[in-house]
Amino acid sequence: MKNLGLLGSLLALILTLQGCVVAVGAAGAMAAKVANDRRTVGTQLDDQNADAAVSYQWSKSDALKEQANLQVDLYNGVALLTGQAPSQSLIDEAVRRAQEVSYIKKIHNQIRIGDPIGAGTQANDIWLASKVRTKIVADERVPALQIKVVVQDSEVFLMGRLTNLEATAAVDIARNITGVARVVRAFEIVQ
Repeated sequence: MKNLGLLGSLLALILTLQGCVVAVGAAGAMAAKVANDRRTVGTQLDDQNADAAVSYQWSKSDALKEQANLQVDLYNGVALLTGQAPSQSLIDEAVRRAQEVSYIKKIHNQIRIGDPIGAGTQANDIWLASKVRTKIVADERVPALQIKVVVQDSEVFLMGRLTNLEATAAVDIARNITGVARVVRAFEIVQ
């Protein structure tokens, strides 16, 4: 019985340590991404805060909460609004509420008129985004850590701070993936 208790304790310790290894590995990967990002750490944090601020602004509207499927992504103060809303007036409200966040320098409004997409389409979008990211990571012409990939209803939106050559290569990669309906550039071009 004593050995069984010792074995149980040892097993619990191993499982705990494995969790620590995963956490340390994830923290290391996040630190590498932060360190290799062309944005400053402060800008990265400001983007995250502004993202949350836009979501909060949208949450104050019952119509947007109940009738629309909205997503905001920020990169270097540039907001990409995607999703679906049943009317232009709701899209206008979503944009207006996003404009209330003072940090945002520019808004790319890519919200489409229509019913919110279903779970099957959302699952396909996640799979498609994974395919795009994988191809971008495998291509040496593109700095994968500088690109944010957003997919909504098979449309691929690419954000980041890239040179024109890098941006063109990223768009070319995404455009040639089976299942991609359209590619939209929302890059900040740097020299």
